[in-house]
Amino acid sequence: MSSSSNPATEVVIAAACWQTEPSAEAIVLRAIEAAAEAVDSDTGGAELAVMLTDDDGIQTLNASYRGFDKPTNVLSFPAPEADYQDDDGAPRLLGDIAIAYQTVRREADQDGKPFEHHLSHLAVHGFLHLIGYDHETDAEAETMEGAERSILAGLGIPDPYADQDRVS
Repeated sequence: MSSSSNPATEVVIAAACWQTEPSAEAIVLRAIEAAAEAVDSDTGGAELAVMLTDDDGIQTLNASYRGFDKPTNVLSFPAPEADYQDDDGAPRLLGDIAIAYQTVRREADQDGKPFEHHLSHLAVHGFLHLIGYDHETDAEAETMEGAERSILAGLGIPDPYADQDRVS
């Protein structure tokens, strides 16, 4: 099932609350594999880590790295460009993703979406950030959301933006 375009992905469960979702690791791995195969990027031989944390853990990261002292659903930390060089034979580092259980659960429940679908979406979203996608401008958001829609459709997950009116 894996192809040479897929990065090696380590999922770290850093908060006990994720034990209520025993399939979370498999969901994240499947979403990232689908994203790597769907987008035109050379991620084969690269590595990334996904930390499944709680609201407290992600709030600390959000405050430290973004200056927002509140929890969020997903954070991505792309590796510095220097880490993309493969001169010494070490794997290329794509970066790290952190996903907060309580926020993901709350958003899924509020939107009436299956938890697994929302978790898949956030894993895809985080991965796309690691490989250079962003949503700072309307054009970037349109491109990134289009990629997310396509990847998720390939996983049998409905369009996560279908019920939203995008306001910039």
